[in-house]
Amino acid sequence: MGALDALAAIADRFPTVEKPVPKPSLYRRLTWTGIVLVLYLIMANIPLYGIPPQATATRISLQRIIFASSAGSLMELGIGPIVTAGLILQVLVGAKIIDIDLTDEEARRKFTAAQKSLAILFAIFEATMYVIGNRYWAGTGITPSWTIKILVILQLSFAAFLVILFDEMLQKGWGIGSAISLFILAGVAHSVFWALLGYVPRIAETYGFIPALLKERSPLLIARPNGYPDLTGLLATIAIILFLVYVQAMRVEIPVTSARLRGIRTRVPLQFMYVTNIPILLVGITVSDLQLFNNIIQSMASPTSKWAYYYSQMVYYLSPPRGIIPTLSDPLRTVIWAVSWTILSVAFGYMWVELAGLNPRDQAENLVKSGMEVPGMRRNPRILESILAKYIYPLTLLSSLIVAAIAIVADIFGAYGTGTGLLLAVGIINQYYMMISYERALETYPLLRRILGEG
Repeated sequence: MGALDALAAIADRFPTVEKPVPKPSLYRRLTWTGIVLVLYLIMANIPLYGIPPQATATRISLQRIIFASSAGSLMELGIGPIVTAGLILQVLVGAKIIDIDLTDEEARRKFTAAQKSLAILFAIFEATMYVIGNRYWAGTGITPSWTIKILVILQLSFAAFLVILFDEMLQKGWGIGSAISLFILAGVAHSVFWALLGYVPRIAETYGFIPALLKERSPLLIARPNGYPDLTGLLATIAIILFLVYVQAMRVEIPVTSARLRGIRTRVPLQFMYVTNIPILLVGITVSDLQLFNNIIQSMASPTSKWAYYYSQMVYYLSPPRGIIPTLSDPLRTVIWAVSWTILSVAFGYMWVELAGLNPRDQAENLVKSGMEVPGMRRNPRILESILAKYIYPLTLLSSLIVAAIAIVADIFGAYGTGTGLLLAVGIINQYYMMISYERALETYPLLRRILGEG
């Protein structure tokens, strides 16, 4: 039995969500999606039992955006275990280290079950490391008993398991989209709302932009220190959202004909943002995982540990600054961060195109199977592949550079919700709009549902 089979067997021991029969109506699925979102928000505001009272985290962090986490609450781990497990398995499958055909239904079921098991194991590991690293009690003078430590581990692990079930529930047809996308969107929306209207009495620096403007009435709000919300960040947020909406609507069209339909001409549209927000998401996941392990390492290592110091410095230079003042105060960090994120974004962009079947070879095979061909060319997959390569690889490079540039510029100007968060949020909103429109069309025209084989 291989590792994938072993992980899939473990998943069979845990509760699972069955696919609904028959498929619920759109409004019922939207209702279940809303219920899952409300449950997530409630869990994100329930403090862990057994830890000392701590201030609610109001500062935006990359880890909080990417993993939809909330410090000191049941959602401390957020979607981190699911995302990390999925990324690792996708890379292993794409690199052929795990040999599995994901076009086969049984193989997909096994892959999904293995991802669930690995996510549970990651959740238990992260929760244990938080407790062993004394994350919640450091500097408080409190020495918790082993009973309390085990309770904290169980709380974090159980909450992470609920998130896994929420995601399984939505993806199997009870709701719309996935819990991962939904929680990321909720986290970004919360961060933007807090940056704009947040208010904490007696701590002036943590005011949102509008409360600070009403209190201070100062032109210095154009650029506030330490990455706090300012006017520059507000204008950057609006500009970046408008730009993202514009570029995501752009298409590059390739003329093709259908041999089956007597040479009828049509066009195959390729998104200008061909890799969408995937490269910057993968960069964010990588850096967030490095930050997560840095927190664990720093809490466990001795103050004189050199390797812990060098690791923390690496994480520091890879982490984005927030705002103009922090950016200008450490130019070396800014340059290293911008260059490394750009290189990683391009690398992840090309990797994703190959792993997700978006490369010219797979796309050419799909077009040939559907009966399409390029006018004036022989119906040969290799010829079609060479033509598609002239479009796909430049689009991959250009779109990877664009999403990296957007994330970098947004963080430099202190955009609310971070550049990575805005990229993800706009992309997720666009996906939800298309999914809801599609489902609405199927309900409006039952014949279309039968034609598409949707029941």
